[in-house]
Amino acid sequence: MAGQGTPCFGDLADHWLRVIDHIDAYERLLTDILYAHLAQISVRQNDDMRKISAWVAMAAVPTMIAGIYGMNFHNIPELEASVHAGNREIYYGYFVVLFIMFAVSAGLYRAFKRSGWL
Repeated sequence: MAGQGTPCFGDLADHWLRVIDHIDAYERLLTDILYAHLAQISVRQNDDMRKISAWVAMAAVPTMIAGIYGMNFHNIPELEASVHAGNREIYYGYFVVLFIMFAVSAGLYRAFKRSGWL
């Protein structure tokens, strides 16, 4: 009668090992899901950094040109470029520089848009 009423420890150990295997499998699955999520965040951050870098590059060119012309030089040839129209003289140097800044910025925008950075 000693065998009656005593639990079968072999079955308990088997169930316990299966539970441990399930827990390990869930842990690996959750770890893989976490790594996949972190990879998605990293890709999104890289896309954002590309866009920010493209906008900074487009802003840097006009800033550089404006910085050079903002140094108050007296003998910049572009400042003296003029056309005589009737009885007055029209200086067009700044308009040329503004057009160059706009053209370079538009070209950079187009290049970045074509490459997928914007």
